[in-house]
Amino acid sequence: MAPRPARLKQTLTLWQVVVMGLAYMTPMVVFDTFGIVTDITQGHVTTAYLLALVGVLFTASSYSKMVRHYPIAGSAYTYAQREFSPVVGFMVGWSSLLDYIFLPMINMLLAKIYLSALFPGVEPWIFILGMTVLMTAINLRGIDLVANLNGLIIFIQVAIMLVFLGLIAHGVYQGEGVGTLSLQPIYSSSTEILPLLTGATILCFSFLGFDSLSALSEETPEAGKVIPKAIILTALLGGLIFVVVAYALQLYFPDASRFKAPDAVLPEIALYVGGKLFQSVVLVCACVAVLASGLSSHAGVSRILYVMGRDKVLPQRTFGYIHPKWRTPVFNILLVGLLALSAVSFDLEIALALINFGALVAFTVVNLSVISCYYLRQGRNKTWQDRLQYLVLPLLGAGTVAILWLNLEQTSLMLGLIWAAIGGIYLFLRTTVWRVSLPSQPAQSLASSGLAPLPSTPE
Repeated sequence: MAPRPARLKQTLTLWQVVVMGLAYMTPMVVFDTFGIVTDITQGHVTTAYLLALVGVLFTASSYSKMVRHYPIAGSAYTYAQREFSPVVGFMVGWSSLLDYIFLPMINMLLAKIYLSALFPGVEPWIFILGMTVLMTAINLRGIDLVANLNGLIIFIQVAIMLVFLGLIAHGVYQGEGVGTLSLQPIYSSSTEILPLLTGATILCFSFLGFDSLSALSEETPEAGKVIPKAIILTALLGGLIFVVVAYALQLYFPDASRFKAPDAVLPEIALYVGGKLFQSVVLVCACVAVLASGLSSHAGVSRILYVMGRDKVLPQRTFGYIHPKWRTPVFNILLVGLLALSAVSFDLEIALALINFGALVAFTVVNLSVISCYYLRQGRNKTWQDRLQYLVLPLLGAGTVAILWLNLEQTSLMLGLIWAAIGGIYLFLRTTVWRVSLPSQPAQSLASSGLAPLPSTPE
């Protein structure tokens, strides 16, 4: 009898998964977008975050429903494949790879920017090489190490933000900004709905991370119960952090007039609030934060590639391989590490444009998958509660994503469509020229992974 192939190791707990999501999300991203959104919303970033959180929760709810039915590491790729067709599944998986596969490289780009500001005399490629090797090595050794290290980094980020809040409270008490507790960051006479919606559209991308948790399903015991909770908790906790910090910042900086570079305000905020030494500490912590995000995104995309390899839509021998000792998809991890090295010469703006397209494709399909899976296939459409859960909420999620599509930059759309076209050509060659068929049995990956969907009990 042939030896049983190695599988991913099921070890993650609920809070380890939540930590992975928060690390992916990077709580300190609230500082990066604060200047731009303050200018757009006329000083109402807090309200824009609240609107973004509501919109994101619709899609988070859809992810939690789908991962409950399909506790597989393939995320949106799996849901589209099972609910629509293998071809749709491949195209969704290929497109969503843009979100996941470029994020580790983006994190290395950000680390290069922060470290170069601290150590201008060092060649930038040295930072990228060192951080990428570290990120890849940690991922190779197992998901537990990634989760535990991310837990430490999240603790550091929260500690820094608490210090920030303390310094801001002291400054406001001394007369900085608004000079007192106020509802002004939430609502004032200058509040307008269209600027708020524009700001919320930008801030929605700050929540990227909750969606990646479905890729950890095969490394989480009782994934059909744990991962849905983790997805909602990650979105809520991330939203709470964003809202609280944005409110405090807005009390100190009621408008964007003090910022010289509104699109890169973290160094300026740290300098104004805590001085030169605190600014240096914050920049170091920002580097650590992007490492945590890189670790999580690196882990997530390697699992999605693994499922696509296991399903034979990508070469199985390479992408579907699990190391027998470390129980990790080593070839995928190494591939993503090599791609991250392109941060040496890659443009940050182009990279950000690519991930936005991939995320929106995944979000759209996951919301539609809920309607297909529960409302249509399972017939969960007889009561008002079912109609709300499996039709109204996912439609609201799809509507929210549609607003994001309408506001997507033309560069993002163009690059995304080019990437999708490349995927379509590869799919044609694989199925028509090389005659490798796509998986047609919905249970194939479930059986090969040793997992099965949970029974359709009311939620």
